[in-house]
Amino acid sequence: MNEWVPVVGIAVIALCACGATILRGPIGKALADWIRGWGHTEAKWIEAKAAPAEVAELRADVEELRHQLADVHERLDFAERLLARTKEQSLLKGGTGRA
Repeated sequence: MNEWVPVVGIAVIALCACGATILRGPIGKALADWIRGWGHTEAKWIEAKAAPAEVAELRADVEELRHQLADVHERLDFAERLLARTKEQSLLKGGTGRA
């Protein structure tokens, strides 16, 4: 039993040295960034780092982008309906339906 003590001790020291070497590299940095992000969402981070005026401006920009996206979505729906109607009329006239 006593002959295993040095082997176990050396193995523990070797594992600690290897772990420290690995964690000091890019894997450790990525792990640290991941752990740092556990308690923060982007909104909390922006509010903590930015002044209230900047937060209000960012929210206004996001709201404007939402309205623009809704407008683009409506235009796309209209274009799709128009294209479908054109293809349907072409088929009714005896065409091939190809544009």
